[in-house]
This record gives sequence, C-alpha cells and structure tokens, in this order.
Amino acid sequence: MSTIADVAARAGVSKATASRALSGRGYVSDETRKLVSRAAHELAYVAHSSATSLATGRTLTIGAVVPTIGRWYFSELLTGVQDALLAHDYDLALYGVPDGSAARDRIFDVVLPRRRFDGIIAAGIQPRSRELDRLSGLERPLVTIGPYHPGTSSVSIDDAAAARIATEHLIDLGHTAIAFIGAGEDDSRAGFGDALRLKGYREAMDAAGLSDRVSVSPAASDMPSGYQSAVDLLGNRRTRPTAVVGVCDETAISAIIAARRLGIAVPTELSVVGIDDHQHAEMFALTTIRQQPREQGTQAVDLLLRQLERPAADVEHIVAASALVVRNSSAAPR
Repeated sequence: MSTIADVAARAGVSKATASRALSGRGYVSDETRKLVSRAAHELAYVAHSSATSLATGRTLTIGAVVPTIGRWYFSELLTGVQDALLAHDYDLALYGVPDGSAARDRIFDVVLPRRRFDGIIAAGIQPRSRELDRLSGLERPLVTIGPYHPGTSSVSIDDAAAARIATEHLIDLGHTAIAFIGAGEDDSRAGFGDALRLKGYREAMDAAGLSDRVSVSPAASDMPSGYQSAVDLLGNRRTRPTAVVGVCDETAISAIIAARRLGIAVPTELSVVGIDDHQHAEMFALTTIRQQPREQGTQAVDLLLRQLERPAADVEHIVAASALVVRNSSAAPR
C-alpha cells in the first residue's frame, strides 16, 4: 500500500507539501497540486483518516444534530449535507434528538461534548431549551439551520413571510374564512419555525382586516396530527372555513385527505395551501410555498467549511429563497 512518502517521492516534493496538496489545506501552487494528484493517482494512494488527523489536527468529521430523520424535510436536508461533505472528503456523524426522548439530554450533555468533531451543523433545534447555547458552548465551529444563535452562522427561510404569502394568496382569491392548522399560541412543543409561520398567517389576516376571522387548529407538524386536527376543524358544516393554510405540506396534505373522507371537494368547497413543496405535493396538486432543503444543507456545509478555514471571519446568515407554487388545491370560494 502506497504512503504519503511514496507520493511525495514520485512527485519530487516534501511530505508536507504532498499532504497540503492532497488535503487542500495550506498554500500549494496549482502546478504542484496537479503533480501530486497525478502521483497519488498513479500509485492508487488513499489518505488514511488517522494519519490526516495527526498531520492537520482535524478529524475530518462533522457532527449533524437533527430532531428526526423520519420527516421529508430533514431527510432531504441531510442528503444535501452528506453530498457536500463527501465532495470535500469529510465524514458525517449523525445524531437524532427526538423531542421528549430519554436520550436527548444525554446526547447534548455527554455524547457531543466528548466526541471530536471539526464542526457541528444543527437543524431544527429549539431555542426554548437553551440547546443552542449548549452547542455553542462546545466551542467548535457551529452552523444552524432554522433557529440560530447570536454569533453563529445560519441558513433559514423567512418562515413568517412564507405563511404570509400563502395566506395572502387565499385572500386574493376572495377567501375570508381562512384557518391555520399547526402550532397554537400556547403549544409549548411548537417549533421555532412553526411559531413564525403562525405569526405570518396572523399578520396577513390582520392586514386584510380579518383579525376577527382568525382560526387556529393546533397540530404537530406531521400527518397523523394534521389529519385529526383537520377532521375536527372541517367536521362542522356551520363553522367550516373555506380555506386552510397548513404549517407544512404534511399538515396540508392531511387536510386534503380529511376533506375527501368528509365528502368536501377540494378546491371547490375548500382551498388548501401548504409550505415546503414536499415530494408528494405534486401528487396531491397542492398549492404551496417552495423551499429547497437539499440546497440549505449544501449552504450550511459551505458556511461551516469557510469557518474552518477563516475562524476569525464574520458570521453569515443566509435566508434561502422561497416562492409560491400554484397548483389545483386552491381556487376562488364557491
């Protein structure tokens, strides 16, 4: 098996230069980098992670902390993170921290502090438990997706604006009885982004003079909870809204399913708008606000790697673009 010394000898450079050329860390001229890369290819050289760690002081491992991998958003996000890390020869160590799980505090207080990472990407971690403070206290480069910590680079969408645009779309169609299915005001489990989406819905209703028509049906951001909330909301014909904004596409799709089972036609009797552009949104002809979690994952990796190269650089906040995608689940009220 070839070693870095073999590669250096073949390229006619020192071992330190060969290491810098292959790791991409430290200055090496383009000509030398090509020379070393060609030598490594000819010798079928593969860098050993332990040796690289000893040479650079880095583990070439990034920790990722997410609430769950069971939801479409986080699955897509992690795909973007992993693809970007692999492109830079980094490994991914993944930690799922489901809300309310017995292992959650242990992961934050014991597991993460004793693991060696070059940096951490945290997605959807809620500020209320000061978990971002705990991650920041690990004194490693940290990038957040969604909620952010002062002094920490982040990637997010404008959640309030997303819900505001979704609600304004329904108002422009002529709806006035518009309900929101998602986080309620007194829901201590509500996610940071979900609370902002509720705020955006309220802002749109207030701006349209519809404050007295605000209707919120609390639900978690998953299909079973969204379905049950939608059944309760739509079951009474006398109080039924003509339109619904889902806190996310899973909730909105659940409302469409509930409506169909109750014999309510979408969109002639009920318009539905979601947020995310879930992989099943097209299947349900769902009007939604599109965000691109894979791209957010890639952007988070880029921010983190820039921190690793320039620790003293200013923090960066990226607000990812989102756009209204109109399909057949929304129409003017009958």
